[in-house]
Amino acid sequence: MNSAVISQGPRMNSTHFFSPALGASVMADVTPIVFVVDDDVSVRKSLELLIDCEGWQPRTFASAQEFLGQPQARVPSCLVLDVSLAGLDGLDVQKRVSIERPEMPIIFITGHGDVRTTVQAMKAGAFEFLTKPFREDVILTAIREALERSRLALGYEAEMSVLRGRYASLSPRERQVMSLVVSGLLNKQVGGELGISEITVKAHRGQVMQKMKAQSLPDLVKMAGKLDRALSRA
Repeated sequence: MNSAVISQGPRMNSTHFFSPALGASVMADVTPIVFVVDDDVSVRKSLELLIDCEGWQPRTFASAQEFLGQPQARVPSCLVLDVSLAGLDGLDVQKRVSIERPEMPIIFITGHGDVRTTVQAMKAGAFEFLTKPFREDVILTAIREALERSRLALGYEAEMSVLRGRYASLSPRERQVMSLVVSGLLNKQVGGELGISEITVKAHRGQVMQKMKAQSLPDLVKMAGKLDRALSRA
């Protein structure tokens, strides 16, 4: 494939995808990185120019080993990956990335894709699978949407890190009180369950609200739900 394979198409503004979100506002001001792994130098050069023109950071590699040797990027990012590579092929790289960099979506590109490979890649979580030659607007749309998914994933991870830290600051008794309170029990009922006075429950509940930085009981319930869901996925 040469540079002409990426045809000229309509340009799209990428900045609107990076608006602040809960737990991810810091991500709004960073420049996303688009990694490209392809052993065809003309493909790398073409994609590098295209990515740079969109205001993203292009990082190109001729082999999977070069890419995997890079430190993990803690900014919105995605990987444009050729299926057929010497050494580790694209599917092998996908297995590594899904474990080591789960927040990084993968856009596969190939000059000779087959149904079996496409299905295997998509089942393993590939974000998109494009066959060369592809139009410029098609690859740009795929990259833009992949970067948005990465931004949301990193934002969620940052939010959960904060929540886990707050929860870790609770004493064992405060965690018991929190669990019973968010389940809908009144202070008196919580005291009965734990064998402590209602006044003591109120004191622990106040500490829970303060340490978790919850503005209200519904706010605390939402936090508990997020923590439970994160634990169930672990």
